[in-house]
Amino acid sequence: MAALLPLFLAGPLAAAALAAMSPWKVLRIALAFVVPIVGFAAGLSLMIYHWNHPAIAENVGGYAAGIAIPFASDSFSSLMITMTSIVCLVSVWFATAVGEMNARFYPALVCMLMGGVYGAMSTADLFNLFVCIEVMLLPSYALLAMTGTLQRLRSGRLFVLVNLITSAVLVVGVTLTYATAGTSNLPALASAARGNGPVVVTGGLILLALAIKAGLFPVHTWLPRTYPNTSPAVMALFSGLHTKVAFYAIFRIYAVMFGLDDRWSWLILVICVAAMLVGSWAGLGERTMRSVLAYQMVNGMPFMLVGLAFVDHDPRRMLAAGVFYAVHHMTVIASLTLSIGSIEETYGTGRLQRLSGLMRRDPLVAAVFVAGALSIVGLPPFSGVIGKLGVVMAVASDYSVKSWIVLAAIVIAGMGALLSMLRLWREVFWGKPMNPQYVDRQLAVPVRFILPSAVMALMSAGLLLGAGPAISATNHAADSLLNVKAYQSAVLGDDAVGVANTGGAGLTGDSHDPADVPDDMIVHHDDEDAHAADEGTNHAAQADHHTDSHNRQASASVAGPTGGQE
Repeated sequence: MAALLPLFLAGPLAAAALAAMSPWKVLRIALAFVVPIVGFAAGLSLMIYHWNHPAIAENVGGYAAGIAIPFASDSFSSLMITMTSIVCLVSVWFATAVGEMNARFYPALVCMLMGGVYGAMSTADLFNLFVCIEVMLLPSYALLAMTGTLQRLRSGRLFVLVNLITSAVLVVGVTLTYATAGTSNLPALASAARGNGPVVVTGGLILLALAIKAGLFPVHTWLPRTYPNTSPAVMALFSGLHTKVAFYAIFRIYAVMFGLDDRWSWLILVICVAAMLVGSWAGLGERTMRSVLAYQMVNGMPFMLVGLAFVDHDPRRMLAAGVFYAVHHMTVIASLTLSIGSIEETYGTGRLQRLSGLMRRDPLVAAVFVAGALSIVGLPPFSGVIGKLGVVMAVASDYSVKSWIVLAAIVIAGMGALLSMLRLWREVFWGKPMNPQYVDRQLAVPVRFILPSAVMALMSAGLLLGAGPAISATNHAADSLLNVKAYQSAVLGDDAVGVANTGGAGLTGDSHDPADVPDDMIVHHDDEDAHAADEGTNHAAQADHHTDSHNRQASASVAGPTGGQE
């Protein structure tokens, strides 16, 4: 099974090439559906496999571990691959319904985008993570231009500029990490940034770049200005794929490279609390439906990441709560984006002042929107209640000042999200019917437009009704994040090639423990002096002996507790 992992990257790219060259529209559209369907099946199969098995990995080309290009899979990556496949599938379904898939290169670009997403979630190397993110971004630029009006293209310049700068920061961070530690292999860098060395700085640059891509406060303002200016189908793709790749990478790098270092807990807490408050309330000033929704994306990311500020208390519970919230958020944002998109595609506008009374005109759309709105706020009977309750219970179990600050922020953010959704309901669905002089009385959202959104709303309800298996899956994902040794063993095996040079810290980056050094490598000076006196050795021979013993002791120290033994 491990030998098939590179196909997560190669398969969609091959499908993209075939779709780009194919003269048959049916084949092109079919390939755009096949890629996420196969990705979903593969991700689900890996989830089932990892239920009772640890991480697996494949080093491409048969080269030594640490030199080859590594692809790895565990419960966390397989869960995220499964969820991104679902979001892509419903987005492609919606794009086909509204006619966007008829564009010549749209299917090929979607396939290429998914190749980058799958590659980023299955690679075990920082440089290859950067490459896969770039593979994901290149078709995104084209999708933005292809589906955009002139106004959309103007806003798209910000999207391109931000991602170019972010990519530059990311590659600089990866390059400096390689220059500092001697490797970019993620398992070999386990806990390398837990000390006070330069790897902390280089790892911080990588996390900064990923935070920008995730739209995390205070580097979030580009997201509400660019995502609403794409087409609804593309916005659903971007919201479910771009930001979640960044979320995945942040969790993976912080768990492996930083070893869940709790020294940064207050920094993480301040950023997440500010992001909750800004994201939940800033949307009240927006004038279009998708702009309001974009701020709910900003509001969602800190709920996923805030558990990292409490990993010193119960890391498994904190990570599991964040992963479940990510699954919930991907589902609900896709549903809301596509339901709002169906309105825009039908009535030609998403401006609040031009829409009114859709509850009577489009009751099915109104029902689907209400389902998504209840879920994003955190009310039953949808997944939001489990998602937010999980975060609240995990944070509250810490019983510290930090937990009270976060709980207060969650309550205030929930009020802001509720008011934002109520504003959309009042302006768009409540109110008087639209003037028949401007809108035909018979005009209504076609059922085929709203079906993808309805499916995601039902999935949100399913996450609540089937909370047991869903929570178990996220707990397994958290366990795989914490089981760094299994991740190392799968990727590196028994080969020490490429192990990070962390200044004598060894593979794990932990402080050297003399108890881990064999007795025959420990120099006992008193015994040696007595023995030298008894044997009548001269001072020169004694000095040579001490020098040799010191060199062997230093070698043991450099090897570290895991670098020289198994």
